[in-house]
Amino acid sequence: MTLLEKWRKAAYNEQEDSQKLKELWDDYFKKEKSIYEKILKNPDDVVTGTVAELAKKYKVSQMIMTGFLDGINDSLVKPNPIETMEADTEVNLGFDKALLYKNMVAAGADWLYSLPEWNNIFSEEEQKELYKEQKRSQTVRKANKIYPNDPCPCGSGKKYKKCCGKNA
Repeated sequence: MTLLEKWRKAAYNEQEDSQKLKELWDDYFKKEKSIYEKILKNPDDVVTGTVAELAKKYKVSQMIMTGFLDGINDSLVKPNPIETMEADTEVNLGFDKALLYKNMVAAGADWLYSLPEWNNIFSEEEQKELYKEQKRSQTVRKANKIYPNDPCPCGSGKKYKKCCGKNA
C-alpha cells in the first residue's frame, strides 16, 4: 500500500470513531498551518527532498507529510508523483503563489489564506483580487429557460415552439 493510500484510509475512514477522526484532522490542520508558515517565508525557494526528509525537516510524521503533499500537489509548478510515492521518493514544494492562494480560498481554508506571511508576497489589493477571481470561477450561472412562446434564440424571428423547439 502506498503512502497516499495509507493516508486516505486513515483520514477518510468512515468506520473510524468520529472523535478519533476529529483529533486526526485537528492535529493535521495545526501541523499543515505550521508548514505553510515556514514555506511562505521564502516563497521563491523550492524545497526538495524525500518524503521522509521533509517529514523530519518540518517535524511531522510521514503520514502528515503525505497529507500535506496531497493537499499542495495541485498548486505545484511541477506536481509530485503522489499516487506512487514512498518514504524515499524525491518530492518538491515549488508552488505557484497565486494558484496556491486561490486553491486555499477554494478549499475554504481561511486559516491558511489569511496567514500573515501572504502579506509579504501579495499586497492587500492583490489578495482581494485573487480571492474574488477564485470565488467568481466557482459561480455557476444558470441559463435562462426558454418557453415555447418566447422568440427563438437562433434569431429567426419565429416563436421557439415553431422553430428550434420543434425538434426538442
